[in-house]
Amino acid sequence: MVRTRTILTEEEVERIRAQATRAIAPLKPAEKVHEYAWGGKRTDAGRELPEYYLVYFLLADLLRFPHTGQEEKVAWSIPVDFNGKTATIEYRKMGLGVFSSNSPEDEAAAAGIVAAAKRGIGASRAYFDNLAAKAAGGMSLNVKNNGPSLFSRYTYLRDLFREMATSIQGNSPYEIQEEEIKLSGDRKAKSFTLDYSAAEEAKWIGVAAIEAFFSWTEHILIHVAILLGRLRTGEDVAELAEAEWSEKVKKAIDLSAEKEMKDIYEELLEIKRQVRNYMAHGAFGKNGEAFSFHTATGAVPVNLTGNDGRLSIWIVPSFEESRAIEVMESFIEKLWKGERAPAKLHLDDDGLPVILSYASNGVYARAMTSEENMDDYIRALSKEVDDAANMDW
Repeated sequence: MVRTRTILTEEEVERIRAQATRAIAPLKPAEKVHEYAWGGKRTDAGRELPEYYLVYFLLADLLRFPHTGQEEKVAWSIPVDFNGKTATIEYRKMGLGVFSSNSPEDEAAAAGIVAAAKRGIGASRAYFDNLAAKAAGGMSLNVKNNGPSLFSRYTYLRDLFREMATSIQGNSPYEIQEEEIKLSGDRKAKSFTLDYSAAEEAKWIGVAAIEAFFSWTEHILIHVAILLGRLRTGEDVAELAEAEWSEKVKKAIDLSAEKEMKDIYEELLEIKRQVRNYMAHGAFGKNGEAFSFHTATGAVPVNLTGNDGRLSIWIVPSFEESRAIEVMESFIEKLWKGERAPAKLHLDDDGLPVILSYASNGVYARAMTSEENMDDYIRALSKEVDDAANMDW
């Protein structure tokens, strides 16, 4: 998929600025800096403001409202006027809001401010797209790390499958449930029903664990590639995010230099193909048994053998869930070895985001030389993250 990035001209930005100015009327900058500061009361209506960054880029960036910068527990403050009523829109530690003396009239004005901001944001969609397009081409980006959550989902399903697998008796997908029912008088009869067996339920959990593993690796391999300096811009990240799983592996791991990992990768590639056929393409069967045709020897399955559209009666051995999990565990163990070992501390143990500019300016190159250097970097970054969250400027 080719992702389009539209950069606006100055003339186009001016047209959007005029549209937004009309849309937010009668909201305008306050003539005097608001005096409420910390004495200002959070209005109820102000809780309905859109995301803080949309409000900021609409008023402070596009419409150039005068505003103040960082203060204690405040990231920014914009004094506004709505039909003669003044208030401040502030992004505080406890969230974005409209702050005023909190009289009944101020609450009504706050509701008008919120409505005006929503109108202005709606009229400025192209401007926000423009900001995203500019940012994506550069390195001033943080990439969110969902790795710990995705990995926890995998380990939960993996452990559940292993627990169920130990209690399985027999491989039949069904179990016969017998129940005695009363008829008229003293007569009784037996009723038989078919229920899915523990073996079948374990298979479902096993397949879910496999899907969770691939979901985690699709995500975490991008972060590993950034830490190794192989992705440096938002466009690089977006392109790899939309690429095949195999491309993500190759960007993060030099398979030509790691023979064991290459063998594991090839086995995982076949497992992924079969799971995708089985689950995502209509569950025709692990080998894609979509059809069968009748012959002198009986019904013969026709398989969807791969991504090239070929049909075949050739049989590819289907994966077993237990074996698939063994292979996945081997991949995980080797993923965090060698040059990638420091990445585990950053991504898996601490769950920190990655910063694209650090992939180019040498910060990650130094941190990735040893686990000790990565630990030093993590302590420094964690403090910055905590200070920003607390707005301790």
